[in-house]
Amino acid sequence: MVERGVPGAVRAAGALTIVQGLVGLGFAIALVVRSFAPEVARGQVLGEAAYFAVLCSGVVAVGVGLALGKGWGRTPALVVQLLLLGVAWYMYGPSDRQLWGALIGVYVVGVIYLLFTNAARGWALGLHESDDD
Repeated sequence: MVERGVPGAVRAAGALTIVQGLVGLGFAIALVVRSFAPEVARGQVLGEAAYFAVLCSGVVAVGVGLALGKGWGRTPALVVQLLLLGVAWYMYGPSDRQLWGALIGVYVVGVIYLLFTNAARGWALGLHESDDD
């Protein structure tokens, strides 16, 4: 059930978080496909795929929670964004993948911004102001 009075910024952050989780699930599927290659240690790759599937399913759940206006989703979504900000930094610097690092960084900072707008903060504090503009 969708909560009333949920700011649009929170719903947008939820949708963007869902996309992050779905990308991660796509990576898990790619790992499963890779496990069929003859030169790959199948057990290790399938274990990694299971790990990412569980982790990213949680990210999708958090995004759905935010999109539906559930307050419990905000903090885990922020934690995911902060972790992904570290991934973006690593890609930009030590991995020498500046384009990917910058794109991920902008995406993550955008989600963080949405979760810290005045309307989103008021909603998280229980003021439940709507951001329908």
